Amino acid sequence: MGEDNNYRLIEILLVEDNPADVRLTKEALREGRILNRLNVVKDGMEALSFLRREGEHSSSPRPDLILLDLNLPRKDGREVLAEIKSDDEFKSIPVVVLTTSKAEEDILKSYKHHANCYITKPVDLDQFIGVTKSIEEFWLGIVQLPPKRTPNGRKTN
Repeated sequence: MGEDNNYRLIEILLVEDNPADVRLTKEALREGRILNRLNVVKDGMEALSFLRREGEHSSSPRPDLILLDLNLPRKDGREVLAEIKSDDEFKSIPVVVLTTSKAEEDILKSYKHHANCYITKPVDLDQFIGVTKSIEEFWLGIVQLPPKRTPNGRKTN
């Protein structure tokens, strides 16, 4: 079990352009029992800048988990997922696709590009919060996340 996750700050990158969904995700994670910090970016270009520590994101932490919407401005989540999972530095970071799309093509493409799971966002407020709490419980409480590593492969704290 991921007991070590309870004793360290878990860095989450939420890639989401809908302010209401950002607010709900923050609220649900704040109420959880896992110590986490939610970093939010609003589009695919910013997500990649965050991961690569470019520009205003030069001191960004390496995420332990990425929550990725597919329908994003500038660079959509499908492209972001493909880039993350084709980059040796980032491909070990678990990516949870959290989107409104129920399209079979999106589901298949997401898994083809090595998404760790695909979740369709519920429209109902209580269900949305429940899904977010379930993500937290599973990915931050049960799963053993990969250790943090520097670009040269050394473990970090």
